[in-house]
Amino acid sequence: MILALDVGNSQIYCGVFKDEQLIVQFRRASTNKASSDEIGVFLRAALRENDIDPKTIEMVVCCSVVPDLNYSIRGCCQKYFNVDPLMLRPGIKTGLKIKYKDPKEVGADRIADAMGGVRLYPNKNLIIIDFGTATTVCAITKDREFLGGNILPGVRLAMEALEAKTAQLPTVEIKPVKYAFGRSTVESIQSGLYWSNVGMVKEITSRITAEVFQDEKPMLIATGGFSHLFDREGLFDAVVPDLILVGLLDALRLNPQGEEEE
Repeated sequence: MILALDVGNSQIYCGVFKDEQLIVQFRRASTNKASSDEIGVFLRAALRENDIDPKTIEMVVCCSVVPDLNYSIRGCCQKYFNVDPLMLRPGIKTGLKIKYKDPKEVGADRIADAMGGVRLYPNKNLIIIDFGTATTVCAITKDREFLGGNILPGVRLAMEALEAKTAQLPTVEIKPVKYAFGRSTVESIQSGLYWSNVGMVKEITSRITAEVFQDEKPMLIATGGFSHLFDREGLFDAVVPDLILVGLLDALRLNPQGEEEE
């Protein structure tokens, strides 16, 4: 079996593949102070709770946007699973042509999303929007060119910023709302968060389509923890919350010998 780890700023998102099928998913809060033992004990316990023997994990693949956790993740895999993890990083084969000004600047999470997108939807122009701690937008051509995109505050991060940086605004439940105006403080924050993101998706995808796809409509894919929040708006051609795990599995296919330089 294969254990895939997406180490994000808020959570570590974990998935187990058996015969290329994703059979289990689970999460834990991420902290840059977590030790290899803390992570290892959690992973083994979570696997057992999902009726998976940790000894059956033969490979681990990981993408991380928290550099301070990388050492702990590697140590955890070596100690608790007796494997060296494949870390998605510059030099790893991705099957993508990175067109960023500096390819090393592209986050591993964005690369994994793009790899998952081209794996599931080959020969298509793609715009992938990942609703995580930060919301990322990535444009990928049908020729597997990663062109770039956008990075902006995620839905929860925006809400937490309002609560932290204002004297009287509360934390609210993040949920779909019907109206673009609110009749209370809570409703006003909820409508602001929801409809600003709906507008963002429409405006950014429209502009990217015109700028880089010559108005040839790309396939729009939503992923990440809040990807289902906007289901009723019909914004996306596909919603694939586990897209990043699919991309990580593809990284193992392309790098069967581990972390060798291209």
